[in-house]
Amino acid sequence: MRRLILASASPRRRELLAQAGFSFVVHPADVNEDPLPGEEPLAYVVRLARAKAEAVYAQLNDPESLVLGADTTVTLDGHILAKPVDAADAARMLRMLSGRTHRVITGVAVAGARGTEVAAEVTGVRFVALSDDEIAAYVATGEPMDKAGAYGIQGIAAKWIPRIEGCYFNVVGLPLALVTTMLEWNNP
Repeated sequence: MRRLILASASPRRRELLAQAGFSFVVHPADVNEDPLPGEEPLAYVVRLARAKAEAVYAQLNDPESLVLGADTTVTLDGHILAKPVDAADAARMLRMLSGRTHRVITGVAVAGARGTEVAAEVTGVRFVALSDDEIAAYVATGEPMDKAGAYGIQGIAAKWIPRIEGCYFNVVGLPLALVTTMLEWNNP
């Protein structure tokens, strides 16, 4: 297989790729992650995944490498819920998610000598109703602070998610089946 480069600093993406048996090197991309005015959540994550993969591929200038870029967001009622800026923002997001089903969208891009392939995975996630005390206690753990939508399905918040529709690994941050298919296609 060609040399795989992960254009992400996400520890969760590193863990998932390693869990799936991939050998890779981490080379985080430095791209502006602000949404464009009026940008839809799906277009937003696909654009960022492409920008990350292509930026790192251009830096490396190695036609034997494949660069994997990804970006995940949580969306509710068409709004992008990115990583919270502070504890109050995390609590606000969790109150929005409480008792509702939201979508987690991950854009994935693989850049290589054959060009860049992009795709996205969408997973529905149902939250139980949360009390203000539960939200405050969870925010106090610090777990929500580096996660889109202010929660991690693989952590404490798991106890509030009775069902998902779609790929669990997408909610963690990297849809492994989709990524595997894309890497196989790009690695003749």
